[in-house]
Amino acid sequence: NDIWLVDFYAPWCGYCKKLEPIWQEVGAELKKSGSPVRVGKMDATAYSGMASEFGVRGYPTIKLLKGDLAYNYKGPRTKDDILEFANRVSGPSVRALPSRQMFEHMLKRHDVLFVYVGGVSPLKEKYNNVASELIVYTYFFSASEEVLPESLTLPELPAVVVFKDGAYYAYDEYEEGSLSSWVNKERFPGYLQIDGFTLYELGETGGVCIKFILKTLIQRVAKEYREHFNRDFQFGHMEGNDYINSLIMGEVTVPSVIIFNTSNEQYFLPSEPIETMEQLVQFINSVLNGSAQAYGGDGIIQRLKRVAFDARSTVMSVFRSSPLLGCFLFGLPLGVISLMCYGICTAESADGSEDKREGMTDEEEEEEEERQHVAELEGPEEGGNEEVEVGQKNPEEKKTD
Repeated sequence: NDIWLVDFYAPWCGYCKKLEPIWQEVGAELKKSGSPVRVGKMDATAYSGMASEFGVRGYPTIKLLKGDLAYNYKGPRTKDDILEFANRVSGPSVRALPSRQMFEHMLKRHDVLFVYVGGVSPLKEKYNNVASELIVYTYFFSASEEVLPESLTLPELPAVVVFKDGAYYAYDEYEEGSLSSWVNKERFPGYLQIDGFTLYELGETGGVCIKFILKTLIQRVAKEYREHFNRDFQFGHMEGNDYINSLIMGEVTVPSVIIFNTSNEQYFLPSEPIETMEQLVQFINSVLNGSAQAYGGDGIIQRLKRVAFDARSTVMSVFRSSPLLGCFLFGLPLGVISLMCYGICTAESADGSEDKREGMTDEEEEEEEERQHVAELEGPEEGGNEEVEVGQKNPEEKKTD
């Protein structure tokens, strides 16, 4: 019956060491607040069987274990974000809003708010199942019709409503398809700041994401053209261009507009600078109708380029952070390979000399041995260490003659 928040780590992992002080603060804060969540950590290299059972593939991996379920944490590794995740997932999947005051309080706290309105129904059962699956990303609430503002009118009950961007939108099964897909798409604000973690979550929706620095134009398009583009696009902005450059393996100027398809890793760039909202709308429409030129992708060539790009980036980052460590890591293997190549080449030369000797006749071998013997006798004379009388033969020479 215990609820555990577990950090699966590896002793050699740099990211795990960076998380260590934050993890200590998370444990202290949850204990201080009286939370039922217990905090622990496990060396996944020492207990590899247990780590495999929970599907640990990288380090650090944070999971909340609740009953028979294990929830993965995929957000930023900060104290506040991890605490928010633990408090959200450890509670009920669907929280009740008993009063209008509580509804208004939650509406102020959350940028995106999902609420089921109505009594027992098949839609409520679907809503509960979706909440159990997606509670790792957002909160889910239920309320009666009396709790909602009087200005809010719903076409029918029961209903699932999302409140965001100062408005509300009801789920329509005939137009939107499955409730899970609709929730997964609507859990983002209409316009948001995008980073690596957000982009990862956007990729799970399978939609097309647009990132940019031209905030004013994009905000207007996101709001005024919601009905046209909301189904296919998520709008947002990204500070700087370092992350997007690594993503497309190229260089994007700032400010600029780029459309990135998270389902196949293709991206689109405008043919000319965008200065008006009409130009931006035209560019987005060209992506939708397929007339815009696509770059990148997930083909074999692009994957090979990605491997080479990642390898080069890794080498450069190692040398930038620690030049001595980089020289050791890459210099030592190169030295070993060089010695191996030298040994192979010299071995081939020696084998060639031996093969040449084996190809001689008996007379040629005797002449070769005599020349080598004479050279050995003449060696001391050239060095000046011993004197040998001219015309006097060595006993060994006589024997040879």
